[in-house]
Amino acid sequence: MNQFDQQNQVLQEDSDTAEQFFREIEIQFLIHELKDPIAIIETGLRTLLEKQEKFGPLSSKQLNTLKRTLRNSKKARSMLNNLLEIGRSESGCFICSHFEPAKSVYQALKDSLEIMTGPLSEELGKYEAEKDAVELLSQNGIVLEFSARVQNSEIFQDEIKFRQIAGNLFKNALHHRRSQVKITMDVEDGNLIVAVSDDGQGVEPEHQDMIFKRYAQVKECSIVPRKGHGLGLAGALILARCLGGDITLDSRPGQGATFRLALPVKMEGE
Repeated sequence: MNQFDQQNQVLQEDSDTAEQFFREIEIQFLIHELKDPIAIIETGLRTLLEKQEKFGPLSSKQLNTLKRTLRNSKKARSMLNNLLEIGRSESGCFICSHFEPAKSVYQALKDSLEIMTGPLSEELGKYEAEKDAVELLSQNGIVLEFSARVQNSEIFQDEIKFRQIAGNLFKNALHHRRSQVKITMDVEDGNLIVAVSDDGQGVEPEHQDMIFKRYAQVKECSIVPRKGHGLGLAGALILARCLGGDITLDSRPGQGATFRLALPVKMEGE
């Protein structure tokens, strides 16, 4: 390759890099701008649901329709937040602090239930004591097992991104379970370990790498496909690796799936 060809190659690479940069900026701007109209939709729906004495009573069909619409607007907001956090992570933007992972996981689970299962979320909100709430979850097939090592202990990480990861794993398990989801948490060799298991149809070996790829969906599976937008698990993996951790999958067809998050209890630079 002569000097002229080398210069042309460098210019083309620079042009491609600049084009990709501006395309990513445009996407991030679009995502950010979409948050406001979705927030307005949510506020309007909540107002109609919570202030019936002002705007008039709702029939059971109207009530169910508004609740379903509200849940889906929350799903859209959750997707936008996931994309924003991925972009911030890939740009090296982290806000680390000390927090209790047990409380953070519990809150992420409540947020996921609010999006995925309306009635259970409403029932859960009636319990002030966490012990009673955990019992209600167990009765509905959602089992929490936290070791003594993580109860009331703290880690130093980016809590917002940690919740995003946990929430994506919870929503995936809730979507694919037959009847049960099990969430365990422990500390091993300086890592916080969060394992999320469902008793669904599982993921065949040839599809296990694909479900972690952005915008990829497992469409053809001899048992039952794990369909979605191709963002949740991919985003969770990106966030986990940006935080110094990783996510692995253990699954056999027909025997459910376990997603295992391993995250350093301390981010580098503390």
